[in-house]
Amino acid sequence: MPSTQDPFHEARGSSGVLMTEFNGEKIPFVLRLKDLRKTVKDWETFSSDHPFKVVPHTEEKMRTMRQIPIEMDPPEHTDFRAIVEPIFRRPLDPVYISNMEDLIGSMVSSVLGSGEIDAVHNFALPLQCRVLTRLLNMPEQEAKVWEAWGLHALSEGTGLEEYTAKQFARAEREPGEDFFSFLNQAEFRGRKLTHEEKQGIANVTFAGGKDTVINVVSSIVVYMSEHPEALDFLRTDEKLILPACEEFVRYVSPLTAITRTCPHAAKVAEQVVPAGSRVGLCWPSANRDGSVFKNPDQIVLDRSPNPHIGFGFGPHNCLGAPHARLVIRTLLKMLCQKVQAIELYSCVPRIEKETSYTRQVGYDQAMVRFS
Repeated sequence: MPSTQDPFHEARGSSGVLMTEFNGEKIPFVLRLKDLRKTVKDWETFSSDHPFKVVPHTEEKMRTMRQIPIEMDPPEHTDFRAIVEPIFRRPLDPVYISNMEDLIGSMVSSVLGSGEIDAVHNFALPLQCRVLTRLLNMPEQEAKVWEAWGLHALSEGTGLEEYTAKQFARAEREPGEDFFSFLNQAEFRGRKLTHEEKQGIANVTFAGGKDTVINVVSSIVVYMSEHPEALDFLRTDEKLILPACEEFVRYVSPLTAITRTCPHAAKVAEQVVPAGSRVGLCWPSANRDGSVFKNPDQIVLDRSPNPHIGFGFGPHNCLGAPHARLVIRTLLKMLCQKVQAIELYSCVPRIEKETSYTRQVGYDQAMVRFS
């Protein structure tokens, strides 16, 4: 992993805003941690009530429904979020945690001595899909279907909406304890969820946490191959796993930005935003803010405090954060317990190239050998 990778450094230090352009639309990115926290909490000025516009590149061609609850404002956002929170709190359960350790531990054991493998497609991708079956209480064989969608369920895969529609129909015929059966029975303000609402929840559940988790997992594997002393350091005290997890999320920050729309003219970091325009919440820039983080371009495994916002902030903070944190912590724990070394043969960084910036978000390929 590169020791420095911060395309927002200069603009963050000068104005605190980077004017970006996506498909002809100018979007000011908020870059400083303090400004971003303030913007995120003010949902009335900076609204999420804009279907298909949650990310800078709008997604009308990738999906047909609003993603719920992320593309909503309170109070609707609050009420829809409360419906699905029981699912996303499951990673806090001790039995669930134990099962996750068994699953990820077995996956780490399976790659030991298996020779050269691609840590992205042969480890991170199947790991993300298999752990998602646990979160959604789905049969593990479904992971193979999800793997076929690629590293990103929307931009690289096909058939997500058709798949989730079929699963909701299956759950109507054969209700169980899975995610789709749960949503079929769920109610919003005294009524059952509509098909479009269920599809909107399912869409963000599958798409929102796929490439982000994969990119962090692959980045950890590459980092450990380049810094073999890191595993030795983490082995000295299991309590180091927690800050190490948070540091990898801060440093990688796989999601560059989400956007908000201003119903009325507004101002961010002295930048005037016209009514109807969007602003970008730039997580990786905030997570490299040198006024907050000492040595922001370095991975400091025991960094404390670490007030990163890699999982967002405010009422729209990531619902899947407990799941992602558990996956990352468990992976680090299993690597410490089972792996002596990771040898890196070659890697292909995953580069996000835009008109206004270029940054690495993970890896497209990382050929390694676990031993």
